[in-house]
Amino acid sequence: MGKHTRKAEHPVSEIFLERWSPRAFTGEEIPEAALLTILEAARWAPSAYNMQPWRFIYARKGTAHWDRLLAVLNEFNQSWARSASALIVVVSAENGTPPGKDQAVPNASHSFDTGAAWGFLALQASLEGWQAHGMAGIDRDKARVDLGVPAGYRIEAAVAIGKPGDKSTLPEALQAREVYSPRQPLANIVAEGRFSF
Repeated sequence: MGKHTRKAEHPVSEIFLERWSPRAFTGEEIPEAALLTILEAARWAPSAYNMQPWRFIYARKGTAHWDRLLAVLNEFNQSWARSASALIVVVSAENGTPPGKDQAVPNASHSFDTGAAWGFLALQASLEGWQAHGMAGIDRDKARVDLGVPAGYRIEAAVAIGKPGDKSTLPEALQAREVYSPRQPLANIVAEGRFSF
């Protein structure tokens, strides 16, 4: 994949434009230390009351856990994610104990906060020369059972991490989609004062 051609409407760091979600990966091994560095960045995301509701279940390609995580993806995502270097299932705690409290209470922003952690993860992966592709297409019931996720935790998504590979390894229909995707104009997503979309 060549250099991106994305153009921001307002000045932002290049890291936001260079991060993308490929499906073609080289399949090369990711050292555990490199993956833990990517996950370390996620650890530092902001969260309401600092409850840090995010949880990450991971497997590196070639390890005993790989097939279990790959199997919770839907068939479409399995078709390309099997060439990734690591898979992560992202989970969030629906309850948490705020500062000064001694009992857990419902955390209304658990998914929002976990999304921030996923964003940090994706940016760190890009900074390290890897890329992360988030996936909503997973079998959440299977993931709950096979990965031992207890009640009180929401299974949010899965993530494939790898080095971008040759798009010719993908089915023809996906090859055309293996590009840096655009974004809607800022005016379509930002309103001053009240909802006016």
